[in-house]
Amino acid sequence: MSESHLANQIATALRRERETRYLTQQKLAELAGTTQGAVARIERGDRLPRLPLVDRLFAAMDLQLAVTVEPLDAQLDARMAELAARPLAERIGDLGLDRILDRLGDLPQVLTGATAAALQGAPVPVDAVEIAVRWRDSARFTAWLRAAYGQRWHDRWGEFGGVPVEPEEPGAHRWLTRYGELRAVMCDELPETVEVRHGDRGYRVVPLVAVELTDPGAAGLLHRYRTRAHSAATDRTH
Repeated sequence: MSESHLANQIATALRRERETRYLTQQKLAELAGTTQGAVARIERGDRLPRLPLVDRLFAAMDLQLAVTVEPLDAQLDARMAELAARPLAERIGDLGLDRILDRLGDLPQVLTGATAAALQGAPVPVDAVEIAVRWRDSARFTAWLRAAYGQRWHDRWGEFGGVPVEPEEPGAHRWLTRYGELRAVMCDELPETVEVRHGDRGYRVVPLVAVELTDPGAAGLLHRYRTRAHSAATDRTH
């Protein structure tokens, strides 16, 4: 497990338990003998905190931090197995994809990444709609983001907001809008696409083979799923 992954898990657990008890960051800090800023930094999850401080914070809520082990990426495997067992139409509906595409209107874009893979039947987790947008359409995209109350992901703070929304500005091409989370691949020209249809709607998507060549994250998910599916099929034949 990477430091960033562990930091995020601690951050999520601390924030969940604090909010469950209706404690503010300031109140929890007072109970644990630290500062509100220290609590805020841990809950952002941008770096691995000192464990004695984490212990004090949980102890202030009558809790203790426990360590468990599980197979590497066991939760990811379980998530993909769950997705594979669900109808594709249902998975697409969960993405909120149509809502974002309808709001994007005539902005030139195509679906890419894990979103494109999911629309082509791959049971991969999708936590944001992923599109490719041309650099020359950046001004139109920026205007849309502002109209959609877009907030850009701040890498250092580990949250949305506090950085310019324009794609030209440094930072991740990831935004939270009133219609859902959106990620963009900015490019000189839109990649070649194929059309896939679900229900009465067609979607322009980057083909799976191109997704695997250009998106390491999606490629890793697809490889993991195929490897496990092949292993399961082999086990059933023996």
